[in-house]
Amino acid sequence: MEMLQHVIAQYGYFALFLGTFLEGETIMLLCGFAAFTGHMDLTLVMLAGGAGTFFGDQLYFYIGRWKGMAVFERWPKLKGKAYRVACLLHRYRYAVILSFRFFYGLRNVTPFVIGMSPIKAWQYFGLNLIAAVVWSVTFASLGYLFGSAAESVLHDVKQVEMYVFGVIILLALAIWIIRKLRSKAKHEVEECAPHTQAAEDEPVPPKDHQA
Repeated sequence: MEMLQHVIAQYGYFALFLGTFLEGETIMLLCGFAAFTGHMDLTLVMLAGGAGTFFGDQLYFYIGRWKGMAVFERWPKLKGKAYRVACLLHRYRYAVILSFRFFYGLRNVTPFVIGMSPIKAWQYFGLNLIAAVVWSVTFASLGYLFGSAAESVLHDVKQVEMYVFGVIILLALAIWIIRKLRSKAKHEVEECAPHTQAAEDEPVPPKDHQA
């Protein structure tokens, strides 16, 4: 337990910033729970997590603006997602910017697509800042409330906090695996669809009629 406290004290907020810079829902939940158990400060968790996700998506926005389609030429499997985001962005421009962090599967690709769009950098900056605050407060609070709920059941959650950390990580891992498998299955279906359609479109030879 002392080792856990030392690691969190030394690296907790930096790890949170780095994790949310890349993506970070799971680490936000863990740090929100750590704030409930007294290892971290909830306000600092929200600030560090919000800063990480904000600066990360600012970077991705400018990569999209500078590199354009080169990003998706390098990772062609993302083109389908990029097209979906572009369609959503065309219809719900500001709503997409404010909410994309909550949509798993499209979350990482969206800032690149926004960078390729006509949206002005200063507009994205303001909306991204608001969205980062909402996201960090939401997930940090969920982790904190999870700790409160666990406390009401276990009465002294600090005695089993390592197990609770493990449960959160395992649940996040299970969700990630399930979504990856579903995404892979969907991709395989989409690859087979053109071949199936081509087969259906082939002319059927007429049957011989007997006199």
